[in-house]
Amino acid sequence: MILLNSFNLHYLANAKQNSIIKFFCLQSVKEEMLKAEIQYIEEIANETCECYYKEFTQTASHQDAKTKCKLETKENLYQNKKI
Repeated sequence: MILLNSFNLHYLANAKQNSIIKFFCLQSVKEEMLKAEIQYIEEIANETCECYYKEFTQTASHQDAKTKCKLETKENLYQNKKI
């Protein structure tokens, strides 16, 4: 029972952390797209932030995750001609 509660608390803490990080990420992506005069598309922002969270949790480096995911998003935008 204690182990189950421990697991649930850990899961809830991770989910809360993910949602906070995603919230700030989405705001940042939206701001950067608007500054670059690129139409804000929620799907693209979500993909970028999912990439960021995955990379950040693997590397623990904000800048590395941000750089990699911005590059991937930029490549996807040009390939799909969404801009």
